[in-house]
Amino acid sequence: MRKLSGILLIDDDDTTNFLNQRLLERLGVTDHIRAFVNGKQAFDYLYTVSNNNYESESNEYFQPELIFLDINMPVMDGFEMLDLYERLNPEFRKKIVMVVLTTSTHPQDTANSKKYNAEYIIKPLTSEKVNNLLQKHFQEDQKEA
Repeated sequence: MRKLSGILLIDDDDTTNFLNQRLLERLGVTDHIRAFVNGKQAFDYLYTVSNNNYESESNEYFQPELIFLDINMPVMDGFEMLDLYERLNPEFRKKIVMVVLTTSTHPQDTANSKKYNAEYIIKPLTSEKVNNLLQKHFQEDQKEA
């Protein structure tokens, strides 16, 4: 299976980001993982990448193919971030699978996620959940590899 170009983790809990990063590294799904603690940081990053406003040699920036986004965060929550994300270039967004990763089982949160064409996964992230996502969204890529 080919490695993804990059993954973003957006969660205000550092421990959750750390554990998810370790899991993804152990699974070997990408060499590029960035973690953010709120939606504003993540959106600023995505805005920069979508507009190519960075040095191409920079290891700090990459086009993610998969984003794990928490809902409840300070500064800018997940749904506020998704509102802004929807305004980014559609060509940029179509290369990204958005996953709302949360502890919330509230039906309204599930419905809101669907509005943004985002997957909805209940924490914790597990290797089984990651593998299911990869099979669902990147299977054509895997057949070509």
